[in-house]
Amino acid sequence: MNHPTLTARRRVSAALAAFGLLLGALAAPRLSAAETSVVLPPAADLPVQTNLPDPLRLEDGRKITTREQWARHRGQMREIIEHYAIGHRPPPPGNVTGRVLESRILLDGKARYQLVHLAFGPEGQLGFDAAIFTPIKTPVLEGSFPKLGAGERRLQAAELASRNGRFPTIVQPSFNYTPGVNLPPTSHPGSSMVFKPVAPEAAAADYAATLARGYAVMTFYYQQCGADSRTNRASGFFPAYPGYDWGDLAAWAWSMSRCVDYLEQQPWVDKAKIIAVGHSRLGKATLIAGAFDERFALVAPAGSGCGGTGAYRFTGKGRGGKEGLDDVIHKFPQWFGPGLAEFSGRADQLPFDQHWLIDLVAPRVFIAPDGLDDGAANENALAHAWLAAKPVYALLGVPDHLGIHFRPGKHMLAPADWTAILDFADQQLGGMKSDQRFDQLPPLDQLH
Repeated sequence: MNHPTLTARRRVSAALAAFGLLLGALAAPRLSAAETSVVLPPAADLPVQTNLPDPLRLEDGRKITTREQWARHRGQMREIIEHYAIGHRPPPPGNVTGRVLESRILLDGKARYQLVHLAFGPEGQLGFDAAIFTPIKTPVLEGSFPKLGAGERRLQAAELASRNGRFPTIVQPSFNYTPGVNLPPTSHPGSSMVFKPVAPEAAAADYAATLARGYAVMTFYYQQCGADSRTNRASGFFPAYPGYDWGDLAAWAWSMSRCVDYLEQQPWVDKAKIIAVGHSRLGKATLIAGAFDERFALVAPAGSGCGGTGAYRFTGKGRGGKEGLDDVIHKFPQWFGPGLAEFSGRADQLPFDQHWLIDLVAPRVFIAPDGLDDGAANENALAHAWLAAKPVYALLGVPDHLGIHFRPGKHMLAPADWTAILDFADQQLGGMKSDQRFDQLPPLDQLH
C-alpha cells in the first residue's frame, strides 16, 4: 500500500496531460437530461487515468490559478458528476411550507420537539415529516453545565446561541423515524434497510449533548423521500419528476435541501450556520447535498466509504479492499444515476473521483469523521481523496476549512464523531479559539 501523501504527490504530474485532453473533449455544448455546457462521452470513450483527476485544470490544460477561474470551472465539474454518477435532479420546488403536527417540551424542559410536515412540489402534493429539536434558554445554556474537556469553549458557543435567539442547525437524514411520519418503512418491502420507530423522548436523549452545546437538529426518515430498494422509482418523489434520472442518493440529498428551504423561514435559525450531517449511505447523500447546495455552511459526511468520501480508485478488489465501485454498482444500483453503471470494471476511466465533491464544498467548511476499524469504508481511500482536495482549499485561501478526524472504532456515527463535528463547527463557524487540529492523518499502518 502506498502512503497517501507520497502517492498523491507522485500522481499530480501524471494527471496533467490526460486530464487536459479529457476536458478539451468535454468543451463543446450539447443537451442531456438537463442543459449542459460540456460534451459527455460514453465511459468506453474516456481515457484511462490511474491518477486522481486534477480539479485545478482548465479544459485547455492550463492550471487554474484564480478564484474566478475556479468559479467557472466548478460548474463543469458538477455537470460531469451529475451525468456520470448521481443523475440529474429537478430544480428546487420553490414552494416549501411547513405544518406543525405535534409539539412538546422534552429533556426536563431543556429542549423543544416538533414534528413538522413539509409540503412542496406540484400543487404542494409532495412532502415528508421531519422532527425538529431546539434548545430552550435554560440554566443549561446559561452556564451551569459542567465544563468537560473543551467545555469553556462549548459554553461560550451555547451562551452565544442563547443570547441572540438563533441556533446553528444540523440537518440529518436518519435511519430511524419518529412515529407519525407519512411513509413508514413497512411501505417498502423491497428495501435493503428497514428500521423501527424511535420515540421523540429517545431521540431527544440522543441529541442531548448537541442541544446543550447550543445546536438545533432537524432530522427525517430518509425512505420517505425514495425507497432504498431497486424498485425505488415508484416511491418518494420519483413519480412526480419522470424526466429526471436521479438516484436515491441525489433524492435524499435533494430532501436535505428542502429542510433548508423550511429552516430559512424560521426566526430561530442561524441561517449562516446550517450544517449537513449523515452517516454511511446517508453520509454519501450528505456529501452530495453539500456539494450542490451552498447554503450548507459545514458538511460532515461520516463513514461514507465508497460512493462517499473514499476515492473510487483506491477501493474494492485489487484497489485497496473493502467495498468498491463494482460492489456498489451491483449491490445498490438504486443509489446512483444510470451513468455510473458504465464504469463497471473501468474505474480508471472515471473523469472525476470523489475528491471533486469535497472540493465543490469549498470555500465552505468540510470535515470527514471516520472510524479506523470501519469494515465498510476504506480509510486509505478517504485519505487519498482528502489530500487530493487540499489544493483547492489552499487556492481559495481557506486551508483550515478542510478537516478530517479519525477515531478507533467501527461503522457507526459515534459520540466521538459528533464531538469532532461540533468542535470543528465551534472553531470554524463560531470563531471559538482552539488549538485542536483537524488536519492530522494517522500512521500508515492504521489506514486500511
